[in-house]
Amino acid sequence: MTDGMIPSPGGCARHLLPSLRAACPLPPVLSPYADCVQEWLVSWLPANGPPLDASTRDRLDRAGFARYAGRLYPDATEPDLRVLTALFTWFFLVDDACDRPGRLGLDEIRGLRDGAVVLLRDNPRLRHGGLGGPLRRLLVSAWREPRRRMPARWRQRFADTVAHHLDGTWREAVNRAAGYAPGVDEYVELRRATSAAYVSYPLVEFVSGRPLPDPVYQHPLLIRIRDVGNDLLSWYNDLASLERDQFFSGGHNLVLALAAERRVPVPDAVDLAAQRWHGSMRQFLALRATVPSFGPVLDAAVTGHLDGVARAVRGTIDWTCESARYGAEPVRAADRVGSPGRAGRR
Repeated sequence: MTDGMIPSPGGCARHLLPSLRAACPLPPVLSPYADCVQEWLVSWLPANGPPLDASTRDRLDRAGFARYAGRLYPDATEPDLRVLTALFTWFFLVDDACDRPGRLGLDEIRGLRDGAVVLLRDNPRLRHGGLGGPLRRLLVSAWREPRRRMPARWRQRFADTVAHHLDGTWREAVNRAAGYAPGVDEYVELRRATSAAYVSYPLVEFVSGRPLPDPVYQHPLLIRIRDVGNDLLSWYNDLASLERDQFFSGGHNLVLALAAERRVPVPDAVDLAAQRWHGSMRQFLALRATVPSFGPVLDAAVTGHLDGVARAVRGTIDWTCESARYGAEPVRAADRVGSPGRAGRR
């Protein structure tokens, strides 16, 4: 999750984004409630999160976090999409706090991680010094409905993914502080944590109300599909963020890791990253085709879970191309969900 675009030689990656999007065989979807929930978010957030001045309010609206959530969870009810959008907003605000100029220090990131895990695993009334103020208030509000509705084993699963994500955020910050740029294999593993994709997968079960048993969720084939899906969305994001990451990431970008390890110019590394993306997409489709039956009781939930992993890939691609967070033009009124002459989902 990176922000902003700065002109640089990394612009060679931008021209690949439309072709990769066109090559993605996963179907695009969008909740019919996405745009009305985005409007709700901008009015709801000041009382439940950080205060918004006019500039911040405009930036939040143009980022379109509700459209991102609506692409990943198109079957969510409007109230549930509000919950999901609030959670997405929390993660993006945390990302900004850890990744922008004036970002949190290492001890502050570790404290934020510990505070969030205490809130999610234990009782929201328990306070931790590492998480306070608007970020705590927003997470408490966003977590209220999942905590009420979902079983303890699901809540533990979700909290574990959040801990893993924030651990990755901390490790990347440690690397940057030390001037250390990871090699390709190390970076890919770290990127799977910092992307927050693993956080998005249990939320499929929140929407469906059908949490998978742990032995099924941890089936090696399902783990591998989640890993490859995570790579696909993360590497697309890396290509979109390359111009900024060349200046601010300390080498934490697939293209930069490939360029350093293979000792090739950045434009050549862009091509290598695109080749890896295409290969992983073929692998993703092949793995999905080999998933066995888990029995009539579980098959629908497994299918829904895997659909969610695929939607995370496609949804990230489509949202990256439309969100002002990545330099795109704001979505036109005629393209918004529910506009006259347009279907609610696409």
